[in-house]
Amino acid sequence: MYKKAVALLISLAFTLMACVLCVRELDAVGLCSEPVQSLKLRLKELEAGWAGKAEAVKEDGEKGLGIADVAVSGQRTVGFLVVEQQYMYDLSDTDLEVLLRIVEAEAGNEDEDGKLLVANVVLNRLNSEIFPDTVAGVVFQKEKGVSQFSPVSNGSYYRVNVSEETVNAVERALMGEDISQGALYFVARKYADSRKVEWFDRNLTYLFVHGGHEFFK
Repeated sequence: MYKKAVALLISLAFTLMACVLCVRELDAVGLCSEPVQSLKLRLKELEAGWAGKAEAVKEDGEKGLGIADVAVSGQRTVGFLVVEQQYMYDLSDTDLEVLLRIVEAEAGNEDEDGKLLVANVVLNRLNSEIFPDTVAGVVFQKEKGVSQFSPVSNGSYYRVNVSEETVNAVERALMGEDISQGALYFVARKYADSRKVEWFDRNLTYLFVHGGHEFFK
């Protein structure tokens, strides 16, 4: 009888411990999900305030990108931590809009990495001594009267609607992510003027191809 009572007490003790552990695990899950839930709320608020144009915003004393303040897609739970980091580039409102538009215009049909690469090239030029020191200066630069970026010359730059994927790509670039291997030039060989492509091949160092663009430095 005594042994049965002891066994019953031990069983009850283990059951109680198991219940406590379950409750703690549920609390932990709830705490882990809070940043993601907060991030989704921020995304909705930012999208509501975007109103069809790219503009810089400041939140908690840090530089943001309107809807670009969220560099996530799907279930990427690390996005909340990324938003809290500081940007490697502190662009003016004008430069930010120019960067978003040129990335959309040049790589609207590319995947997100293709868009990131275009943003990388623009920022690489920004950091180079041989190019202007603003994004607008880089994008609108002309050589012998010819625009450096074809969307500027053909007008498509002014007609694009910036996608969320482009915003995410620009966000990644401004955070310092660079997959360009130092590229300063890119060309869509299939659509470019043959003389322009010949100049690329003759004067630049070929790096790699991604999507419809070949990258050089």
